[in-house]
Amino acid sequence: MKILWAPWRIKYILSAKKKAESCFICEAYRDSNLRERLVLFKGENTIVLMNKYPYNTGHLLVAPSRHVATLNELSSAEICSLGMAVKTSIEVLKETLHPDGFNIGINLGRVAGAGLEDHVHIHIVPRWNGDTNFMPVIAETKVIPESLRDTYEKLLRSAGKISEKC
Repeated sequence: MKILWAPWRIKYILSAKKKAESCFICEAYRDSNLRERLVLFKGENTIVLMNKYPYNTGHLLVAPSRHVATLNELSSAEICSLGMAVKTSIEVLKETLHPDGFNIGINLGRVAGAGLEDHVHIHIVPRWNGDTNFMPVIAETKVIPESLRDTYEKLLRSAGKISEKC
């Protein structure tokens, strides 16, 4: 096994333990300006919004409306609502952006990659054949070929189909 030493990263790791003062998901849920927050759906139990720092075009976040850190804290109704919102969000992404597949995941805890560990959320990342290239490897740069606003407007036309109803 090879080891890559990066002692300067310890500052980031230690600072990552500090809690954020506010929750962008809760702020988006409370805000009436859905366009500004890139919210595609806001229901009784669930919110669907675009990730402002996407891994790929159309990267969505699906979260409970209630501020909880783990799946265990959610009621059965909330779990069902999340599942339905994920399912219908995928349908909207397929219809609108025509991806070849998806990465769907939940990062529980900072060490697992959660940038916001206090409000559980599900990532839906559309994937296309050939969407990876040399840029992330050589330049540590991800190319997103469309603006967030343009993607939001496309998705918004079909967002009425997103549902949390079980």
